[in-house]
Amino acid sequence: MVLEATMIVVDNSESSRNGDYVPSRWEAQADAANLIFHNKTQMNPESSVGLMSMGGSGPEVLTTLTTNPGAVLDGLHRTKVKGDSHFYTGIMIASLALKHRQNKSQRQRIIVLTCSPISDSQATLVKLAKRMKKNNTSIDIIAFGDLTDENISKLQAFNEAVKGGDGSHLEIIPPGPNLLSDSILASPIMAGEGGAGGAPNGASAGGDGGASGAGDYEFGVDPNIDPELALVLRMSMEEEKERQAREQKAKDEAEGKTQLESVPEEGKDSESAPLLSRNGEASGSGKKDGDKDGGDKMDTA
Repeated sequence: MVLEATMIVVDNSESSRNGDYVPSRWEAQADAANLIFHNKTQMNPESSVGLMSMGGSGPEVLTTLTTNPGAVLDGLHRTKVKGDSHFYTGIMIASLALKHRQNKSQRQRIIVLTCSPISDSQATLVKLAKRMKKNNTSIDIIAFGDLTDENISKLQAFNEAVKGGDGSHLEIIPPGPNLLSDSILASPIMAGEGGAGGAPNGASAGGDGGASGAGDYEFGVDPNIDPELALVLRMSMEEEKERQAREQKAKDEAEGKTQLESVPEEGKDSESAPLLSRNGEASGSGKKDGDKDGGDKMDTA
């Protein structure tokens, strides 16, 4: 298992107020940050995760590198949505925070969630990416929200310059029915070092129903990493099957397709009775074999 020190950089700019991601861009990031923390610490208990924001008047370190999930939740709770995003400065400060990690054997990784316009020029970002690559710092970018051609072009150029043997990924997630955290869970970012089994760089995990990564597991979720989510998805699938069965039954009843009740036969031996009696009379005529033709004569006085 990879031993890492990871800084999660969240975008708390005014753009994160938008509700095009359920329940909002900011709350979706909070859920994603919590998911990333648990994923990294469960993959290796000695890995540590920090949290910082890049909105407002400037980037701010909310939680230094830690293995305590409560510290990350507290940092998210204290964060206010305000101002503009500072992409370049945020990565620089995150890199500086990683330099102060106590365990120097931990690999350095920065995971950036961005949902607002990027004001830095493409040339500046490419220069920053090369610097991060030289420092052996992997940078994963989760782009959502403001997915303009200009933003995507800058992020793709940054990713091309920073990615190397240690794996740096760009995940573009457009709005859709899936939760942001579910799309991230199915991405190469959560698949471990190298992103084996995930989608190619720049591919959208949300575009195909969030099934691009972790495809070897039921519902795309590793039950060893998130057993509660796997259980909820399984129960949801079973409830959906039951609902569909009830609807189909009601539809069949409405169309008169219910099974007809069996009609009992008049006599037990009716099927085995011969068509004609020994006298040549029909078996259903009511005459017995001992009756004679005079049986119909009128009584004489």
